[in-house]
Amino acid sequence: MDSTSPTLPDFDALWDYQQPAVSETRFRELLPAAQASGNADYHAQLLTQIARTQGLQRQFDAAHETLNGVQPMLSDQTPIARVRYLLERGRVYNSARQPEQARPLFLEAWDAARTAGDDNLAVDAAHMMGIIEPLEEQIAWDERALQMAENSEQPEARRWLGSLYNNLAWTYHDLGQYDRALDLFMRAQVWHELYGTPYTIRVARWSIGRALRSFEMLEEALVIQRGLLRELTTSGERDGYVYEELGECLLLKGELDEAAPYFRQAYLELAQDQWLVANEPTRLERLKTLGNG
Repeated sequence: MDSTSPTLPDFDALWDYQQPAVSETRFRELLPAAQASGNADYHAQLLTQIARTQGLQRQFDAAHETLNGVQPMLSDQTPIARVRYLLERGRVYNSARQPEQARPLFLEAWDAARTAGDDNLAVDAAHMMGIIEPLEEQIAWDERALQMAENSEQPEARRWLGSLYNNLAWTYHDLGQYDRALDLFMRAQVWHELYGTPYTIRVARWSIGRALRSFEMLEEALVIQRGLLRELTTSGERDGYVYEELGECLLLKGELDEAAPYFRQAYLELAQDQWLVANEPTRLERLKTLGNG
């Protein structure tokens, strides 16, 4: 079964990936009812999502401990919980920079999800393979995930399309195939404008601006990033990535004095991002240096 139950809420609908600690609190509030229900599959699935929140908070030991508790709960009667267990164990390893241990788990999740007939989790597994594999092999996995999502009759699987367009676009971008990347970023924007949130729409627009910078279409890129900046100012929000892009575009134009305040703002925001601190310290140090003029 999936994350729903006649008497228990759909925990997938409670996810806030931008605030994993908030999501963890929500999921833990469901645990007493899940335990009392006798629904082993739901209970085990819920625990895997608690582990995911811990992984996103970089609490890797705690996440593994939670998943250790899930493992003995798995049986032939909990096929979906097993897929989620494999996915989340793999994600924890990958986030902890152990992709060699994550890879067999994602492959097993891919096979198990298809056997269980769950297109949503199969797409999830394929998309994770598209993250951990070398660039050339990422495309094959991303295309596989995209084809499954586009052809699936399961709404949960089709909801992956926006993310998949974006992921495949970044793979092409990293390979220097900017024309293919830009086309996919634009498809992602169309999808998010139809089905996304204000945040995902902003990310989609930002990505197009980033691709335009790679094309050295700096004025066009600046139009997008300045439009996003106006929206952030109006809403009272802050976005370090928007500040960073404004700085990078202005730097390429030779306007360092105008770029420096944006780099400074970018550093102040992005230095609070645990993932960036752990994985891209050189990028952050560069922002700090450029921000100081």
